[in-house]
Amino acid sequence: MENANDTTEINFILLGLFKHTPIHLFLFSMVLMFFLTSLMGNALMIMLIYEDPRLHTPMFFLLSQLSVMDMMLVSTIVPKMAANYLMGTGSISPAGCGAQIFLFLTLGGGECFLLAAMAYDRYVAICHPLRYHILMNQKLCLHMTAGSWILGGVDGLMQAGVTLSFAYCHSREINHFFCEAPTLVRLACADTMFFELFMYVCCVLMLLIPLSLILASYSLILAAVLRMQSTAAQKKAFATCSSHLAVVGLFYGAIIFIYMRPKSYHSVAYDKVISAFYTIFTPVLNPLIYSVRNKEVKGALRKWLEKHFLGQLQ
Repeated sequence: MENANDTTEINFILLGLFKHTPIHLFLFSMVLMFFLTSLMGNALMIMLIYEDPRLHTPMFFLLSQLSVMDMMLVSTIVPKMAANYLMGTGSISPAGCGAQIFLFLTLGGGECFLLAAMAYDRYVAICHPLRYHILMNQKLCLHMTAGSWILGGVDGLMQAGVTLSFAYCHSREINHFFCEAPTLVRLACADTMFFELFMYVCCVLMLLIPLSLILASYSLILAAVLRMQSTAAQKKAFATCSSHLAVVGLFYGAIIFIYMRPKSYHSVAYDKVISAFYTIFTPVLNPLIYSVRNKEVKGALRKWLEKHFLGQLQ
């Protein structure tokens, strides 16, 4: 193929996640169901937090931001993937590819730091309950939220810009269901070693720094919980934190598996499945985990249902 120095000349081709077979059609239908469930679940979570005054706390404000990020993440990936599969084409423009890389890294990186902010919130609530409203005030909460979005955005902007600056002289077929920087860079005809090192350093900073803060927060929380005299207080603290730890484990586990492994351990098939897990399935699980494990959310949902549905039946 001719050398294409201008990345705007030729579109990329996404090979996708599914083939046109009965079993893959069923899996594709499941993905669409997960997509719609994720949108509805996260939208419901945002609506409950907005409407119920009991949920107007820093913890639930941060949770509402997590729901916003999850909704945007699945909306960045699934509609394009579904359109390509249904129309039998995987074409995506360089601008569209750059937009996917930017949005994915912005939302993924932002979620890493947001989960760290949520861990700090739980640390203050359990270890310093009397000073909670001082240490976790509205101003700090807004700063942490804005910082999560900004840091994610800077990472996304840098990596998307550099990725699209390369000349692509090899096959433009991307063996993935969305544009992800590591997969796209493999097609470049230029020497990308420095950029891959830069990308790895960014991953270390965006993943390991927030994860270290999360582990430090929960180590202090665990020590404080074990010192509690009341068994009921211990159970309440564990119930509150287990939801967050489940979300952290699912999200970080999948992303570290993709971005922190040596190249020799990479498999295209496995990478696509794991990428589907944290881009499609994890956003579905987040609202379910927090609603099932949280009494305040269940109470707000019950109150909303009684107001909007049972009230109308009466």
